[in-house]
Amino acid sequence: MTTREAIGLIASQLKEELAVCTTGYTSRDVQALRDRPENFYMIGSMGLAASIGLGLALAKPDKKVVVFDGDGAVLMGLGNLPMVGSLRPAHFIHIVLDNEVFASTGNQPTYSNSVPLEALARTAGYPVVCRAEGPEEISKGWAQILQQAGPVFFLVKCQPDSGRPMERVRLDPQTITSRFMEALRT
Repeated sequence: MTTREAIGLIASQLKEELAVCTTGYTSRDVQALRDRPENFYMIGSMGLAASIGLGLALAKPDKKVVVFDGDGAVLMGLGNLPMVGSLRPAHFIHIVLDNEVFASTGNQPTYSNSVPLEALARTAGYPVVCRAEGPEEISKGWAQILQQAGPVFFLVKCQPDSGRPMERVRLDPQTITSRFMEALRT
């Protein structure tokens, strides 16, 4: 399963959850596969999707917050894991698409093949840590995650995409923010 296929499977199951999408190909893929006002697409700021999602979860305790993150971004922002684990928002779902590369910058390898990210999440205090390696495991895991108090760390192992990337996020940062803020109000 490729990263884009995994994103498509998860994004298709989103309902009213707020979603924060890490920079690069992840935001592009979510936009192409399931654009909606409840999605916040990051343009730059690699490694900070979890901290933005955490802020949302703390400010909006009545909403589930889903963070679409990558292994490279998580490794760049490791301080986010203990922050989330310490503050423990029960409605925070941290999806980490682990393809073992920095895909958006040329497929340079990350260290996730030798550093078990789910072990880092457990150590950081995430009470629920799950792993999926295929479509059936994603579907089953997602159904279980929605029923559990988190924060949840959901590692999805996948392969880098081949072929052309999806188009760049077509909304400018101000429009992304305005549209998302309006979705928060309704």
